Amino acid sequence: MSDPDSRLPDKDVPNMPQMLAQRQSLPSVRESVTHKFNIMGHEGYLTIGLFPDGQPGEIFIKMAKEGSTLSGLIQGYCRAFSLALQYGLPIDEAVARFKGMRFEPMGATGNPDIPEAMSIIDYVARYLDLHFVSHTDDRR
Repeated sequence: MSDPDSRLPDKDVPNMPQMLAQRQSLPSVRESVTHKFNIMGHEGYLTIGLFPDGQPGEIFIKMAKEGSTLSGLIQGYCRAFSLALQYGLPIDEAVARFKGMRFEPMGATGNPDIPEAMSIIDYVARYLDLHFVSHTDDRR
């Protein structure tokens, strides 16, 4: 049986790049924004935990059908997205990666700022883009 650590980079190898990112934790008491959304009858709540500087540091999405496959996948997405933010991924890069993802549920939202969404992930990315990404022009 092979050693599981044998797949990890050797710290003693010269010129081997080391991981430089360090996780920035949010304070135990933090500000947050909660936004209720609806995509073609699929209702949910997006909660965005904020770093002290007002930038997002974590996201949570609560959907009606807890325990469903969709709910589980969305929870996994939120954990990965939150960790990426805490390890320093700029919000504009995160948003750019997730805007335009297409899968059900999709369609009308009732939100005049985001009238149509291609998926829940697309909706969240566009919401974050509108509220947390600074734009120097009108492209969104």
